[in-house]
Amino acid sequence: MTGGPLSGLRVVVTRPPRQNAALVDALEAAGATAVSVPVIDIVDPVDEGEALAAAVGSLVSGDWLVLTSPNGAARIDSNLVAIGVRVACIGPGTKAHAEAAGLSVDLVPERSIAEGLIEVFPAPPEGGGRVVLARAETARSVLPEELSATGWVVEDVAAYRTVGVAVDDAGREACRSADAVAFTSGSTVNHLVAEVGVVGLPPVIAAIGPATSEVARDLGVMVTVEAGVHTIPGLVAVLVDHFRDTQSVRSRPRPRQ
Repeated sequence: MTGGPLSGLRVVVTRPPRQNAALVDALEAAGATAVSVPVIDIVDPVDEGEALAAAVGSLVSGDWLVLTSPNGAARIDSNLVAIGVRVACIGPGTKAHAEAAGLSVDLVPERSIAEGLIEVFPAPPEGGGRVVLARAETARSVLPEELSATGWVVEDVAAYRTVGVAVDDAGREACRSADAVAFTSGSTVNHLVAEVGVVGLPPVIAAIGPATSEVARDLGVMVTVEAGVHTIPGLVAVLVDHFRDTQSVRSRPRPRQ
């Protein structure tokens, strides 16, 4: 597509092609060329989901199932969720996948990050209650720690694993010659930097939210822009704003000497 606010720009996307459709479509709708350089894949946990099924199946009315990503939501068997178990999702994409799986979603925080959910999560009932977190095998500790601190009994269960994918020479060159990279998670930052190094990244680094930005900074990557709304549309919008502002500055007439 041509003529959009990102027309003529090449933006690297790093998730598997089967999971990149929303981002690719949004970038192309804005006029950009999406450059696929997948650096991760999403696979089942080592136990093939046995622990997840047991944990979800043991929840009772008043307990909570927390889904932090579409990948976790897609691996839930709604037939295992007892009546009265409440469901919380981080982000509209996770909510959509949960509902597609047959779950009724009770809580979605306004901010699509763990801290946003912590802010609005209810206190446990008298006598206590359980929360099952269905998420990546390796994830930030803030959610289980903060929920436990408020009195919930938290079971953090691996719903899936994120594994690295090697980048070939063509992928390295495509990344190096692109205008920007749109990072949707900390794991994509970790794996892309491991494959191409900081010097192999495009000049503009866009992060979907503060957790992703933190991973980037810890690796020595300077984040150019961070989405204020931590969603795919928010990520594309912040890229549009950045390049529009950049173009505006470049097009201003220079003052006479």
